[in-house]
Amino acid sequence: MMNVLTIFKQFFLLGWISFGGPAAHIGYFRTTFVDKLNWLSDKDYAQLVALSQFLPGPGSSQVGFALGYQRGGLAGAIAAFCGFTLPSVLLMLALAILSNSVTDSTLFQGVIHGLKLLAVVVVADATLSMAGNFCRTKLTSAIAVATAAVLLFMPGLWSQTGVLILAAISGFIWLKSRTVNLDAEDVPEKTSVNAAHIPLILFVVLLFGLPLLAHLSLAVKIFSDFYQAGSLVFGGGHVVLPLLQNIVGDQLGNDSFITGYAAAQAVPGPMFTLATYLGYQLLPETPIIGALIATAGVFLPGFLLLLGVLKNWHLLAENPSLSGAINGVNAAVVGLLLSALYQPVFISAVHSATDFALVISGFFLLRILKLPIMGLVGLAIIGGVLESAF
Repeated sequence: MMNVLTIFKQFFLLGWISFGGPAAHIGYFRTTFVDKLNWLSDKDYAQLVALSQFLPGPGSSQVGFALGYQRGGLAGAIAAFCGFTLPSVLLMLALAILSNSVTDSTLFQGVIHGLKLLAVVVVADATLSMAGNFCRTKLTSAIAVATAAVLLFMPGLWSQTGVLILAAISGFIWLKSRTVNLDAEDVPEKTSVNAAHIPLILFVVLLFGLPLLAHLSLAVKIFSDFYQAGSLVFGGGHVVLPLLQNIVGDQLGNDSFITGYAAAQAVPGPMFTLATYLGYQLLPETPIIGALIATAGVFLPGFLLLLGVLKNWHLLAENPSLSGAINGVNAAVVGLLLSALYQPVFISAVHSATDFALVISGFFLLRILKLPIMGLVGLAIIGGVLESAF
């Protein structure tokens, strides 16, 4: 087992620079843990990404949670989550305390714009690398292209789920000969059926039990409300917006809600930390406690589901009869990243020829010259600030 502090450190550093939403986070994770640190293979990483797409909750955070679990068990998973999420939580707390003048400043907007351009570079690199590994035949290439086309024409939860299922069926029928091999160190210890089901049982108990206890205090109600939202969000990110808006209702003005939503898009890390901002506003007597309660509530259900499934996922992946289905889903994940590269990553960041010039320059530095990611972060910030100034 890897040292928990080492896991925390790696995710904490990523938590400060992971701008661009879930697709960019997946790219950052791959660059760091597959290419740089060799914590796992591309095949194993693609499986974790595919699994996160089938479960409700914050997709990229679930991938990070799973990575931490593979390297350090439950303690490693918690360390990975805390490390990756803590920077975003701290920034959202700061923005909740400070006035809007910070987010409206030209300097701040320039920094954010530069980091959004970096997200385009990272996602493009991850897409190209994973395509090289998982799209080596005409069929797998066709699955990737079809997935991207469908999601670009018909974005949404049902289309995403549908293409992943069809990819799994196609792989099961036509890609059976390709087996999936897991490194021994990546396979978690075998657990009994009862132990494996404990997180799933806890998920159900909290889902139906918390609303019955919501009358006890405002803090319990906040935790219950945000837990319900986290249990119902497939696709993560922006999908949580309408659910949380319904939850806060008359408790929080629309202007405050939109300000929190804008702040969540401006800071690195998972957009689910919008709950941090909202919790701060909803429990004015002890705002920091409210922020932490709401944050824990919205993240917990996705992690309970992942933990319950992950313990058996690796064993299922070793089954030769399922290897073809997994290969089909791996190819579909490439298409999913390709569609996300355009919407929302590219169109939200590239607005001019200068922007595109910075993107292709950054891609050259990352892909060809192998510049460390922290060096790219510094250059992206400088480029964004200079562009906004002129």
